Amino acid sequence: MEDVLRDVKQLLAGALRDTGGAAEVRDDDDLVYGLGLDSLQMIRFLLDVEAHFAVTLDFEQLDLSQLGSVRRFAGIVDGLRREQGRSG
Repeated sequence: MEDVLRDVKQLLAGALRDTGGAAEVRDDDDLVYGLGLDSLQMIRFLLDVEAHFAVTLDFEQLDLSQLGSVRRFAGIVDGLRREQGRSG
């Protein structure tokens, strides 16, 4: 799970165009309200997550309450990765 969390933070930093890297993104940061992602950045981030982890996010079922903290979202991605049969 820690590798997923690390990679999610790096993808977030990329979506935010953070030149300092993932160090600025904390585990408990709120994806929607805490990091200030606009709608285009959020779409880019979610598409990057799908490509990086080879998972499919159900955008119709995904809501703001599921996103929550960076750690919580990383847990969702880790679960999808296992469920969809991807290991890396």
